[in-house]
Amino acid sequence: MKIKLFFLLSTIFFINLNAQSYIFGKVTTEDGSEMADVAVINIRTDEMVASNQDGHFMLSGRVGDELRFIKAGYERMMKKISKENIESPLNVSLARTTILIPEVEVKKGLTGNLRIDSKNLNKPKVEKLTKEIDRYIAQKSDPRILAARPGEFVQPKGQGFSIGKVKDRWDDTDLVTYLRTALGDEYFIHLKIEKPLIDHFIYYVLAGGFERKKILKYGFCSDADLYRFQRFVLTRISSYRAPQTQR
Repeated sequence: MKIKLFFLLSTIFFINLNAQSYIFGKVTTEDGSEMADVAVINIRTDEMVASNQDGHFMLSGRVGDELRFIKAGYERMMKKISKENIESPLNVSLARTTILIPEVEVKKGLTGNLRIDSKNLNKPKVEKLTKEIDRYIAQKSDPRILAARPGEFVQPKGQGFSIGKVKDRWDDTDLVTYLRTALGDEYFIHLKIEKPLIDHFIYYVLAGGFERKKILKYGFCSDADLYRFQRFVLTRISSYRAPQTQR
């Protein structure tokens, strides 16, 4: 009898421990403004939802689950679910991504103005400076000076103006490159898209009817376009994961 009672209590405890609940919450900025289209991912179940226009979200989970909050332009946040988060709404605040500006060192010396510098230098130095400037002006610019650094994103260039119909500044290839760079590979990896298939997935989303005429025409993708693309991804991810016969 005691063994049966112990087994029954153990079963009830196990069921309660693994019971699935729903987690409600709200995402805001540092100043308290509601944040829409924030991707909320349950790492254990791989379930992902997006916050609505008021910043609210809801997804299934339980105590001990880890939630990840992702939005372009903001720091990613991890939140481990406690019992209090199940019983009451979970409020999360995301901070904007910090952009580091290289420190500029100001050195005393030449101002770059020949008239001013010539007054502060003796005649031999002025003559040498004048010769150096003349030789520099006569030289052709080294293309490596204006070349992008390794890993630096370069805005795709258009073909310029031509007589007749004006061509788009971007094509789909340029847009795919920008979207992947702006969102980062980690965004797609969290969607269970393997790294070699990221470009293929983006093309698949675009082929699904994502409106991009103005983006291609002007060669510019705004934050609103980027958020619109993220929302469109949520409508295409399920069919992309489905077997080929079901698409």
